[in-house]
Amino acid sequence: TKIKDGKGAHESILEFLDEIKREFGSLGDRYLRERYLDIKDVSHRILHHIFPRRIEWQPEEPHILIAHDLTPSETAQLNKDKVLGFATDAGGRTSHTAIVARSLGIPAVVGLSNATKEIKHGDEVILDGIKGVLIVNPPEKIKRTYRKRKEEYEKLEKELLSLKELSATTIDGYEVDLSANIEMIEEIEAVKRCGAKGVGLLRTEFFFFSERRLPGEEEQFEFYKKIASSLAPDPVIIRVLDIGGDKLYSWEEYKEANPFLGWRGIRILLEEKNLLKTQLRAILRASACGNVKILLPMISSIDEVMDAKKILEETKEELRKEGKEFDEKIELGVMVEIPSCALLAREMGKFVDFFSIGSNDLTQYTLAVDRTNERISYLFSHLHPAVLKLMKLTVEGGHENGKWVGVCGEIAGDPLSVPVLLGLGVDELSTSPIIIPEIKSIIRGLTMEEARSITEKVMRMNRVEEIRRYLREEMAQRFPLLINLFVEEEDAGDNR
Repeated sequence: TKIKDGKGAHESILEFLDEIKREFGSLGDRYLRERYLDIKDVSHRILHHIFPRRIEWQPEEPHILIAHDLTPSETAQLNKDKVLGFATDAGGRTSHTAIVARSLGIPAVVGLSNATKEIKHGDEVILDGIKGVLIVNPPEKIKRTYRKRKEEYEKLEKELLSLKELSATTIDGYEVDLSANIEMIEEIEAVKRCGAKGVGLLRTEFFFFSERRLPGEEEQFEFYKKIASSLAPDPVIIRVLDIGGDKLYSWEEYKEANPFLGWRGIRILLEEKNLLKTQLRAILRASACGNVKILLPMISSIDEVMDAKKILEETKEELRKEGKEFDEKIELGVMVEIPSCALLAREMGKFVDFFSIGSNDLTQYTLAVDRTNERISYLFSHLHPAVLKLMKLTVEGGHENGKWVGVCGEIAGDPLSVPVLLGLGVDELSTSPIIIPEIKSIIRGLTMEEARSITEKVMRMNRVEEIRRYLREEMAQRFPLLINLFVEEEDAGDNR
């Protein structure tokens, strides 16, 4: 409309952004306010296509970047040789910017509200991405403490990276597949560098929404093919498009009062069959170039699995008729994110090839806690007894059917939770590439007897505080330096 009124593209887009910012800023829901960044990201990418230019805020020398906010694509473009880390006023642990920063190993502290007002160019700052702290003009005593901490961290990190070629095997020979969660081609090198065994979760949402249009089959095929062929013969588990809930995007016309309990994940894909079929065609074709598996999100019933399998078989038949190659034995798994799925694991295991526990959503739906709501975030814990019991049911249900069970949520990257996951019998852990070396070190430093003993005690406990305190004490005895550097007193340091 603005362009029709005679305004230029640049002016129209900036005015549109200003209007959207005012509208989103008045919303009461924190997550929806953060979605302004997604719209801003798309708008800036359009502007960059129309008016190509260098990003003005790129630094000329190594320093910490302080910004009101960064979009995911801007974060992905940061020169890590120059940007040592960044802090922003806006954002949160669940924002896409934070996810991208973690994936790329860029230290970041987000959601500080007033960092750009309080910090001046030339100020000396300490950015602690593990504890989520930014210290401005620190006294000498604090600087000495952090210099020592940095030296210890770098020394330990070097030792951990030396485990790259070794398997994630306990002292008594129990091997766990340790994989990476990624969403961009740029992360392939990080997967190789950290010694991950392939990709346990390839999120496709960032790829889908990095442009304002949906990618076609060929574009998707090239994306999946590049990742699968680069990491072959290691597996690449591709989750089909998971939108809705905490993954709302600006192009959606469907609006809901409670999107977390509404039209999301597999529910959307089973209605929008062409969207699902196009993605399945691309994934199947890419499976001829590597070890690819398919993962279905937000499964709550066996009916949903059967409906998805029917569409998958129809898609396979189409490709056969077209003479296009694909892996006829490609594995199909489901995300365990809803309690009903965990409770049905024994029965559902007859119809799928594997389970992948998404502990973030499983915790959220089990405890009725919106993990993006800061007001009740203290209630969110993947070590809640109810969540652990659902995970135990899932592992047992999978194994009874001869199916393997993985975990790809936040708990897989929590050093304190490793012995519990081992003790439950989990077969695969998938987490951010940067965290993999420390998780591998813990696995290699434990025996299954120790892990089972710790887990048995944990499963008899009924309070989160009790469980976390016990695990910290047990793990600090075995891995004192690692726990001191990588784990906070009350949390597992998720802001790296």
